[in-house]
Amino acid sequence: MTTTTSTDESELIAQLIHGDDQAFRHVIALHHSLMLNIARAIAGDIFADDIVQEAWVSVYKNIANFERRSSLKTWLLTIVSNQAKARLRKESRQVSLEQMDGEATGSYLDGANFKADGHWQQSIPQWNIESPDALLEEQQLQHCINRTLNLLPPAQKAAFILRDIEQQSFEDICSILAVSATNVRVLVHRARLTLMQVIDRYQETGSC
Repeated sequence: MTTTTSTDESELIAQLIHGDDQAFRHVIALHHSLMLNIARAIAGDIFADDIVQEAWVSVYKNIANFERRSSLKTWLLTIVSNQAKARLRKESRQVSLEQMDGEATGSYLDGANFKADGHWQQSIPQWNIESPDALLEEQQLQHCINRTLNLLPPAQKAAFILRDIEQQSFEDICSILAVSATNVRVLVHRARLTLMQVIDRYQETGSC
């Protein structure tokens, strides 16, 4: 069973609506790991498992109402994102995702580098590195990147995972995280630059 075409996805959704256990297991196998990453990025490790379980319950209960205005994957990620933010509110952390962008003052990541519309004042380096495959083969660099990714502010981490790892469109990320297009681009750029700093430092010093 695959979901590589609209026909395949329509058939899968029909199976889900009819309560096909095998279809649900297939969807869980495809998307559970990413949903867990998004839950962790927004709400932290402590609540992530519960959030994703609650999200799957919501999917099961509401799949018949899925209007197919987006892909099934985007719908699933929107549900888990909403569940994660609801958990934050429940834990008395009344902060919007846009406010959790982790803007650092006094660095090249601060607001002075952005125009009023959210675009950069000056062009920034492209998100690529020389011989990326060779670099990623180095275990220590992988450790540095993973550690840095885990330390990113929630909104940056979630936006980076969705854009640069999962290749979601900016439009879909706006829907999933309920933030503006301008803020999504800023969040992704900040995450990229932070990781690029880690890579540059590693290439110069051999450590994080």
